Amino acid sequence: MGEQSSTSTAAASSGAGGKTPTSLWVERTGTRRYTGRSSRGAEVLVGSDGVEGVFTPGELLKIALAACTGMSSDFPLSNRLGENYDVTIRVSGDADRESEVYPELNEIVELDLSELDEAGRERLLVTVQRAIDKVCTVGRTLKAGSQVNLSFQVDA
Repeated sequence: MGEQSSTSTAAASSGAGGKTPTSLWVERTGTRRYTGRSSRGAEVLVGSDGVEGVFTPGELLKIALAACTGMSSDFPLSNRLGENYDVTIRVSGDADRESEVYPELNEIVELDLSELDEAGRERLLVTVQRAIDKVCTVGRTLKAGSQVNLSFQVDA
């Protein structure tokens, strides 16, 4: 049922340029264990903290932020450093369990810029920051907040 409702929702909305949007859904595979799926064939295992081999939903949120930062910075960094540059983006932030929110998320971009002079490093980092601020949809959404709408499709 999850796949059908996701597919019908995706079909009802229009993608950019008439492209069919990717459908996303999760299927329950056990107690507090789910498999996230996409219509492009990707899968991710999701579950409770302490369960081996799964990401928690909060970890996926953080990974999405770090990946978005990386992808948003890819063009300016590869343009200046070459296609084979190395970067690691670490993301952290503790949940406030009383409010069930992440009040702060921290990203650290680990990058070797030793081949650039100080002025070149500063220019590149300003350019990278602008690119991330402009096109990182996940970061922009988290900073702005987002309305979340929940509905139910049930068999009666």
